[in-house]
Amino acid sequence: MPVTKSLGKLQKNLKSKGKSHVHPNGRKYQQLARATIRENNIAAKKQEFQKRKSYELARVKYLQDVTNSESFKERSTFSLEETAVFLQEFIQRDNEELDELKKNRRSNRPPSNRQLLLQQKYDREMDEFKKGFLCPDLTDKNNVTTLRNWNGTFGSLNALKTIRVDSNGKQVVGGNTSFTMNTDVEMQ
Repeated sequence: MPVTKSLGKLQKNLKSKGKSHVHPNGRKYQQLARATIRENNIAAKKQEFQKRKSYELARVKYLQDVTNSESFKERSTFSLEETAVFLQEFIQRDNEELDELKKNRRSNRPPSNRQLLLQQKYDREMDEFKKGFLCPDLTDKNNVTTLRNWNGTFGSLNALKTIRVDSNGKQVVGGNTSFTMNTDVEMQ
């Protein structure tokens, strides 16, 4: 007989057999405990994935808005340095609110939870930006066109080529495009 792992099926099986109480040291109780822990773990992983996915969508949506803006509408490609400037603006999007929270905080008082959250997000993004920030490749004409026509869904995000750009405006290893680097080795 197959082992039931989902909590819903396990509860359904218990109800169908007419048992209303389960002994705390019994096998069925241990099955219920394992299934409950499994359901909680799956829910936590789903929530973490959704959070990460929404953050990635916000990043790409910001770059889409920048490339679709009136001042850049006629441009077909952007340099890596311009991409780095766009990413710097994206990272600093909450700085006004953060400065306001710092200004409104009384002296000798701990920072608010919102201020801590914004500061941690800023620090994490700046750290990633120094190492290489994952973003759509704006140096490719077809990729910029695809980004401008992007419908905002996560499924169509795979059509975009991504690269990693650091704070100096240089491409670093990463993304889903091949990184051209001189790999010729002279043998002696």
